[in-house]
Amino acid sequence: MKLRSYLFSAFSALLTIGLLSACTSDDSKTSQTESTEQAEQTEQEVPPNTLTQQEIDEGWMLLFDGESTEGWRGYSRDSFPERGWIIEDGALKVEGAGTGEAGGEGGDILYDQKFQNFHLSLEWKVSEGGNSGIFYLAQELEDRPIWHSAPEMQILDNANHPDAMLGEDGNRQAGSLYDLIPADPQNFRGHGEWNKAEVLVYRGTVVHFQNGEAVVEYHLGTSEWEEMINNSKFAEYSDVFGKFEPGYIALQDHGDDVWFRNIKLRERN
Repeated sequence: MKLRSYLFSAFSALLTIGLLSACTSDDSKTSQTESTEQAEQTEQEVPPNTLTQQEIDEGWMLLFDGESTEGWRGYSRDSFPERGWIIEDGALKVEGAGTGEAGGEGGDILYDQKFQNFHLSLEWKVSEGGNSGIFYLAQELEDRPIWHSAPEMQILDNANHPDAMLGEDGNRQAGSLYDLIPADPQNFRGHGEWNKAEVLVYRGTVVHFQNGEAVVEYHLGTSEWEEMINNSKFAEYSDVFGKFEPGYIALQDHGDDVWFRNIKLRERN
């Protein structure tokens, strides 16, 4: 009887400890969720296309003020496209031409300053079945498209555009290094919803963030990088593709309606 009583007491103690741990864990998860929700609420309270005092102190710069296209021009052009790109409700919008792969009337646009080590942040929204991209480290090469030199963070409506099913392992879905490395986890919010994209480039290391999570990481100039490029459709452009040197930030015109806002950048030393 004493042994049975002892075992019962021990079991009850362990059960109590387990319940307390579970409650503590639940409280921790609740606290983390509340913190995330508070951060998102604070971010939403900041007007679009503005910098907080903290961001100003940290060295962030706005690349788009929500009212003008100052600082932007067409790829391999001296000025901003007269057609195909507009400002709509504080967002820089590429207007869909219904031509899909043929692209729209405006063509790709770039911010007219080169960056090498930087943290880029922006928000994008895509139309149903839409496709676009964010280029970085881009070079202007005579009579050659921007994607011959620039890596691309993919913008895509994963649910409706067929590109989501092509490539390998989802490497053409939103947030991916286009046609090379899939975004993992895949946390695209859906067409018509604002998604946050960030690209961090520092001494050859590149990280894509989508909606607050790191989804892609790679390292320019390494043997792994060279091997990946040589086994891809970019192999014939390996002399210029994805080189760690100052380049342009650019937005793609892929013939679909896409909106961009809160485009800001901080240079890193």
